[in-house]
Amino acid sequence: MPAAALKTQFESLLGGHLDWQSRPAPECVPSGVSALDGATGGLPRGCLTEIFGPASSGRTSLLLSILAAATHREEVCALIDTEDAFDPASASNTGVRLDRLLWVRSANNAEHALKAADLLIQGGGFGLVVLDLGDTPPAMARRISLTSWFRLRRAVENTPTVLISVARQSNAKTCASLTLECRPEARVRVAPFSGRGPGRLLRGMRVQVTRRKPGQAVTAAFDACDACAPQPLAYARGSLRAATLRAATVRERCV
Repeated sequence: MPAAALKTQFESLLGGHLDWQSRPAPECVPSGVSALDGATGGLPRGCLTEIFGPASSGRTSLLLSILAAATHREEVCALIDTEDAFDPASASNTGVRLDRLLWVRSANNAEHALKAADLLIQGGGFGLVVLDLGDTPPAMARRISLTSWFRLRRAVENTPTVLISVARQSNAKTCASLTLECRPEARVRVAPFSGRGPGRLLRGMRVQVTRRKPGQAVTAAFDACDACAPQPLAYARGSLRAATLRAATVRERCV
């Protein structure tokens, strides 16, 4: 019996419309950048979101904004730092609560980073898990098979966790439910450094984020300095040491 006829027969028996292929829309949480949330609706829970772009494209600014928003919602977050590029002091200065963040360092090993992400998702209890491959060479990142990305996508399904991958190029492809491409606008001015000693501050750098998936491309723009506006260093002292100790402990377990 054809599928259409079988569906019609079931609908007549049940007395209503039968839509077994539909999935409920996932709950979305804000990223901390209002312009991006207006264009995408937020970051979906139980899904893989991919953020990619070249160096100096605003990836880190967007990532810190997402971490700050999640930690201030009192959610426990995990950051898997593949290339040891995360700076806890700078993150704390931009509003990330280090006492709500688990920092995992995989010692330049993308395979260990994937295993750590899988373990954290399976363990549960995290509102946000970030796999940072931003400084991983593209050739090495491309070696990660689609099977591995599909495994992560299946692991995060039906969970309240937001899974984010950050890289220079798109790697997850069809396994990502939301794909965001970052690139800078050519408008940067140099301002005097406000601290001691010589130096200059880059001001006026705007970042364009284009939603490549799902649906048609939608672009939002924001100031990188606004997304990472300095916050009081309320968590920089004791929490910095605690985050470092937790990172060392998890590293020993994953190796």
